[in-house]
Amino acid sequence: MKIDNKQVVTLTYDLYVSEEGEKKHVESATVEQPLVYLHGVGMMLPKFEEHLNGLAIGADYAFTLSAEDGYGEYDEQAIANLPKDMFAETTLPEVGSILPLQDNNGGHFQGRVVSIAEDAVLVDLNHPMAGHELHFNGKIVEVRPATAEELDHGHVHGKGGHQH
Repeated sequence: MKIDNKQVVTLTYDLYVSEEGEKKHVESATVEQPLVYLHGVGMMLPKFEEHLNGLAIGADYAFTLSAEDGYGEYDEQAIANLPKDMFAETTLPEVGSILPLQDNNGGHFQGRVVSIAEDAVLVDLNHPMAGHELHFNGKIVEVRPATAEELDHGHVHGKGGHQH
């Protein structure tokens, strides 16, 4: 079976980013802990899925996504000043820590603390991989049709997926 929309894909990968002309390893999904996702429903970066379309079980892959096709270019304007009074004195974050945040519509995202001023905490709202080329290589472990329930819920159930 080859990868197409509305299929559950299980794969391994190694992800590298380009930094100062060198490739730096960022993360991996292994055979023991693979990435399992529902293809073609918006769970993954569109260009990531595009590179995997048509691959079959056992296929090796390697491709690069530009920053634009990955998490976007780094936006210097995406720095937020959060008032210090949002934080209890005992839980003031440290520089470099990741803060779970929520927008006005209830959407969840993260920000990285870049500095702490007298009255504010400066948080970088860019995705940690914004501005980087993403280099993927890995292997397709399994491809199967999604169940009606998985399609209805928009995510994979069972091993490697969501447990209800």
